[in-house]
Amino acid sequence: MKGATAGARRREFEALVAEAAACVKCPAMCGRSAVLSGRNGRVGARVMFVGEAPGRQGGDRTRVPFSGDQSGRNFSRYLAAIGLARADIFITNAALCNPRGETGANRRPTRGEVANCSEFLRRQIEVVNAPVVVTLGAVSLEALRAVEYHRLTLKENVGQIVEWRGRLLVPLYHPSPQVLASHRREAAQLEDYKSVARAISLAATRAKRKTAARGV
Repeated sequence: MKGATAGARRREFEALVAEAAACVKCPAMCGRSAVLSGRNGRVGARVMFVGEAPGRQGGDRTRVPFSGDQSGRNFSRYLAAIGLARADIFITNAALCNPRGETGANRRPTRGEVANCSEFLRRQIEVVNAPVVVTLGAVSLEALRAVEYHRLTLKENVGQIVEWRGRLLVPLYHPSPQVLASHRREAAQLEDYKSVARAISLAATRAKRKTAARGV
């Protein structure tokens, strides 16, 4: 939606929310509702975060991704460490519905479930139009390949600022307690988030230069 007005973007987002609410592509999730609404953040946010899927005690319960559980509390703490608040961001997931199993426990969304949501993800990226996109975990980084192919891996590219689809992309680890315990400790994650701050600053500088160039 290049060049679209703010009003047009909001209307497109509202239409996308309605489509996601009516989606029945995933048999295992047909009884659940997509976590996508104005509570995810504002269209035109400076940065867009993409997680894996709403947690049973988190986004699926609160209707806001990464809120209400320990992953959400960790995420909010990391945002605060670089001077960001929820009002500054838009946050969504590779799979918009909670993919818990028969026992009720959270599970990772299947590749098919993520693929079913890929068009919703592509359209969110276009409508929100954030200059910085941050993935939280391997599932969300892989999900971006369906939007525009990349060769990035979480292990090799965590915390790097990469050009992607006319935006700056920063791959990060998921803020869950399990990841903190086994893959990426608190100190390392806090250091990774500094790359998000640098990407936001770089994007702002680029925007100023473009504005100045148009005024010449």
